[in-house]
Amino acid sequence: MRALVCETFGPPQTLVLRDWPLPEPAAGQVRVRIHAAGVNFPDTLIIEGRYQIKADPPLIPGSEVAGVIEALGDGVEGWRIGDRVCAMTLQGGFAEAVAVDASRLVALPDEVDFAVGSSVLMTYGTAIHALRQRAALAPGERLLVLGAGGGVGLAAVALGAAMGAQVIAAASSAEKLALAQRQGAAELIDTANRDLREALKAGGPLDVVVDPVGGAQSETAFRALAPNGRHLVVGFASGTIPSLPLNLPLLKSAALIGVFWGAFTTREPETHRANMAEVFRMMADGRMPRPDIQLAPLAGGPDVLDRLAQRRLAGKAALTMA
Repeated sequence: MRALVCETFGPPQTLVLRDWPLPEPAAGQVRVRIHAAGVNFPDTLIIEGRYQIKADPPLIPGSEVAGVIEALGDGVEGWRIGDRVCAMTLQGGFAEAVAVDASRLVALPDEVDFAVGSSVLMTYGTAIHALRQRAALAPGERLLVLGAGGGVGLAAVALGAAMGAQVIAAASSAEKLALAQRQGAAELIDTANRDLREALKAGGPLDVVVDPVGGAQSETAFRALAPNGRHLVVGFASGTIPSLPLNLPLLKSAALIGVFWGAFTTREPETHRANMAEVFRMMADGRMPRPDIQLAPLAGGPDVLDRLAQRRLAGKAALTMA
């Protein structure tokens, strides 16, 4: 099979498209013939050896796939050859096939295409877990989404709007804000040309903040929370982990809430599957728009990863195997 291989740690341009042995599923695993593979920020860290879970090269990056089951390992129950599925793999996704634990599979409805299926588990999975289980977002609440032009940010905008919240999208370019507006944002803040503190002061207190960015924006957003507000710590795309004075949660009667989606899927796999089933239903019945996905062939993976690492990629991208 063809695969995009990291032969030595380095930037995306060092990846090599080459032949790789077809994986055989071990006990409890299935082999998925990949139709599309989502591109995510952790992929850029894995190939440089900077991710929290490390593996030695040579390795195949790619953590999110959608395709069709083509082989079953011993002991696999509840799945059949030919089933349409999506899955988180951590590695191995930028290839024509991957062996993955059956416990990681999520059924992909016929109404949802493979490109979408390969691009929603991490982003929409994180966002719905953050808004549903961690923040208990209620209709009518004011929701600020930082980094609203990225994958998790756009997912939080779409889900927040579908759940009845008033969504304020903050992003660093007009292109990213246009994507957020198409996903349901009611208010837009261009952080490249407008001071976030002043923009939030003019709009009124916030109930929930989705924060996949970190850096200086975090404290600014936290200070804009209303009493009983919830600030969801999702990630640090800015590269800076902020230090928040702990007297702020006390004085504002507001909460900092961690969102560790990966651990959640392992701890509560059935809740995770129910979350994703709800996401797919909302897309299928029109309650929520489907994401804008930029498609590229497998050979174009290094360029896509480079744009993602440089924060020059608006929205979500996926690699196709056809």
